[in-house]
Amino acid sequence: MVNVLLKKQLFEIFRSYFYDAKKNRPRSRASTILFFVLYAVLMIGFVGGMFVLLAWSICQPLVASGMGWLYFTLFAGLAILLGVFGSVFNTFSSLYQAKDNDLLLSMPIPIRAILASRLLGVYLMGLMFSGVVLLPAVIFYWCAADASPSAIAGGVMLVLAVSLFVLVLSCVLGWVVAKISAKLKRKNFLTVFIALVFFGLYYMVCFRASDLLNELLANLTAVGDAVRGAAYPLYLLGRMGEGDWLAIAFVMAVTLALCALTYLVLSRTFIGIATASGTTAKAEYREKAVKAAGASSALLRKEFGRFTSSPNYMLNCALGTVMLPIMGVLLLVKAGGLLPVVYEIAGGEAPGFLAVMLCAALCLIGSMNDMTASSVSLEGKNLWLAQSLPVTAWQLLRAKLLVQLLVTGIPMAVTSVLVLLAIRPALQEAVLLVVLPLLFVWLSAEFGLLMDLKRPNLVWTNEITVIKQRITVLLVMLAGWLYAAAIAALYFVVGADMGAAWYLLAWSVLTAALAVLLRRWLRRSGSRLLGRLA
Repeated sequence: MVNVLLKKQLFEIFRSYFYDAKKNRPRSRASTILFFVLYAVLMIGFVGGMFVLLAWSICQPLVASGMGWLYFTLFAGLAILLGVFGSVFNTFSSLYQAKDNDLLLSMPIPIRAILASRLLGVYLMGLMFSGVVLLPAVIFYWCAADASPSAIAGGVMLVLAVSLFVLVLSCVLGWVVAKISAKLKRKNFLTVFIALVFFGLYYMVCFRASDLLNELLANLTAVGDAVRGAAYPLYLLGRMGEGDWLAIAFVMAVTLALCALTYLVLSRTFIGIATASGTTAKAEYREKAVKAAGASSALLRKEFGRFTSSPNYMLNCALGTVMLPIMGVLLLVKAGGLLPVVYEIAGGEAPGFLAVMLCAALCLIGSMNDMTASSVSLEGKNLWLAQSLPVTAWQLLRAKLLVQLLVTGIPMAVTSVLVLLAIRPALQEAVLLVVLPLLFVWLSAEFGLLMDLKRPNLVWTNEITVIKQRITVLLVMLAGWLYAAAIAALYFVVGADMGAAWYLLAWSVLTAALAVLLRRWLRRSGSRLLGRLA
């Protein structure tokens, strides 16, 4: 029974690789194999390749200094972080928010079988994410430093211990999120907030990786003494990788005990949390005046409600809204040390050059928002409901456009002002540095809506299919990146002779003209196309 449930669990995780939701039929064997090969290339080639380079850069210095244990401790920590990050939300959704929990619990299936299959699914996901970090490090250590039988056994057991510890941490964090989520009304914002915190920590570590490695190599003795003194379990984890049999026995015993305790706790709380409906406040009627609203306002509220109801929609289609203010604040804070260097490199053209490059950067980050590229498809089979209302097709499309314009345009305007305060360009450049990014927001929103109208997917079963796993969404993002790159690259070809102000003005006129043409198409042809979709 556990094998059947686990197979179902894994099929749900990789469902899009086996089933084409747009065509409502299974994919061919060749297509499925191709998807898995591409996924393996991404995970092993790209992500794993980064950690191979990291292992290559620090393995020899640490082993030569007699601190091979510190090498394994560092990679075990990275594996735990990435493993928990990659599996904690899968734990939350598969253990407590699975749509088939009620169905499975109503069947004559033992609770332990359901829980065991869920945990095995979480374990395999955590093993994939932690293994892509730790396996290259272990193999590189065997090849470059020591391949004795004890080191081989220690490396294998280290991978197993880390993957089990990731399972324990993922279950604990998933249980905490589930308990908090059951008490909150706005669960979607909690999910988005936690994901953004993880993203922030991840990118902070990535940006500081070089400095941290240099500090580590420069202070090996002090770091090693600190770990052995204040965090002895981490020292044992590193010694385990080197093949210390006593460390292997101790770490595995503690890890297995934690796994048993986790299973015991989950077995007693699984049904309660999985079947919880959350807190509901008692409704109390209070008479109050209702203000009438027009059709446009109602449609806009509907679109905003759809946007804020889905963490996947917010995280995948509105990350630029978070990144834009961060860029502006960082630039404002770092301007004192950054601008003199830029002025020295660019000479007399620095103010204009900087204005153009920052304008391109604003457009590049703004292109991360692509709500309209999925807004029509997200209606799914309920598209006819909106079309049955006494509103025009253009009013429906305009409401979808306004969501992206407001969610992206407001932070874009604020960030543009912060950029102006940081670099203080000439008046003409300052005006265009605000105008051009806002025009780009308008153009990108219309282009995304055009692409979704041209190639919609209204037969999906999982919203992530239309939000993230469609070629049209990828094309919209790539088009935005290429547009922003063209703004920066063509400045070196023609913009330097024109002057920054005239160059930005030319791009503003072009962007506005394209936006007007797209708006005309959406109002006429797009409205007719929407009417034929339902």
